[in-house]
Amino acid sequence: MKLSRPVSWFLLAFGVWSWFIWITFVKNLCQDGSGLAFNDAGDPTAYFWVHLLLAVTSFLLGTAIGVIGFRGIRALRTTPPTSSTTPPSSPSSTPPTSPSS
Repeated sequence: MKLSRPVSWFLLAFGVWSWFIWITFVKNLCQDGSGLAFNDAGDPTAYFWVHLLLAVTSFLLGTAIGVIGFRGIRALRTTPPTSSTTPPSSPSSTPPTSPSS
């Protein structure tokens, strides 16, 4: 399957955005001072583990989507563009000649 250039760039941008968002989210989750992520003893709560699992899953899916976009862009750059001005070559319309004796 061949992806178009805009779709490839969108998927790559989504992957980069995913890295930015979810890494920032995990940093903020680890520094949470509201008492949701860590109890009074400093141990992680169920809230922390569920949100960490969501972040890791989203990070991995975003990475996979970004890789698909990157491969689509790379494939478009290595494939020579097809020219629509020249018609494809067709077999000659003259009948084949037989060898002369």
